[in-house]
Amino acid sequence: MFEVDNEKSQTIDDVMRNVHKALVEKGYNPVNQIVGYVMSGDPTYITSHREARNAIQKIERDELLEELVRRYLNSI
Repeated sequence: MFEVDNEKSQTIDDVMRNVHKALVEKGYNPVNQIVGYVMSGDPTYITSHREARNAIQKIERDELLEELVRRYLNSI
């Protein structure tokens, strides 16, 4: 259905590291906030700290979800 190339995968890595760090620094639970964002599309689930909200919005949610699921399945 979808295919995320290596360059896009690296971009997602970089963005998610930044988003995770920003959420932790602000005291949020990163899993809850990222799931909320992916499910609803509401960018306010992601803090604007470290430009995390702007960065995550540059990734299509379906591509983000595909990458997360692919990595999970590859790890089991």
